[in-house]
Amino acid sequence: MKVSIVVPAYNEEEVLGPCLQTIRHSIAEASLEENDYEIIVVNNVSTDRTREIASATPGVRVVDEPRKGLTRAKEAGFRAARGELIAHPDADTLMPPHWLSFALSEFERSPHLVALSGPYIYYDATGLSRLVTRIWLTMGFLFHLVIRDILHKGAMVQGGNYIARRSALEAIQGYDTSIEFYGEDFDIATRLLRVGKVKWTWKFYMYSSSRRLAAEGSIITGLRYGANNIASVFLRRPLMQTYTDIRPKLKARAQEAADTLIRTGRL
Repeated sequence: MKVSIVVPAYNEEEVLGPCLQTIRHSIAEASLEENDYEIIVVNNVSTDRTREIASATPGVRVVDEPRKGLTRAKEAGFRAARGELIAHPDADTLMPPHWLSFALSEFERSPHLVALSGPYIYYDATGLSRLVTRIWLTMGFLFHLVIRDILHKGAMVQGGNYIARRSALEAIQGYDTSIEFYGEDFDIATRLLRVGKVKWTWKFYMYSSSRRLAAEGSIITGLRYGANNIASVFLRRPLMQTYTDIRPKLKARAQEAADTLIRTGRL
């Protein structure tokens, strides 16, 4: 099997349907046969209709993880997956049509590549919020270049927009389930860098809701992620273990965006 697409989901009934819809469209655009891929939704102790929605979607396998936590859900999905490549979109993301075909071509031509990532584009954010997040992402990318190519201490991936080789994840013994939320993406990227190449490219983008930015503010959110990511690289642990689950009513906006993406190819 070429690729396993693993979606961790805790109380995501508002956005999971559109997410899975765009994943299936990207699979079709990549011309993958049925035995070339699998879609796994990790139901992480949801109390809403998350499991029901996932189970009702054709081609989706549901894995239940009874211990709440992002890294625990990702680890459960990884252990259940059978693909040579493991992709981890978040439940509130929308996968562009070219996403899978781009990823497969990158791994096919680069045998030393172990992880591929790129930025989020927030489809429902304000113009100002998009500008602020673009600045944060640019700073993060420059930090990634410094710590990867100059200091040789780590690398960066976007937590809900990356794909990695199964063999590399096995070599680093999967996810650190002691990390609750912040810093998990820098941790996995830094450890993957020890076994191969970790690449970030602006061409490999994923659409995402801006629910955390809207709830906490773009500047505060950026500062929190930045501080915890820096600590993850240099102190080997994030600064914060606590985080807030943000689940606003987004179904109509997410569905509208998914329909537009499938119809036009972009948002």
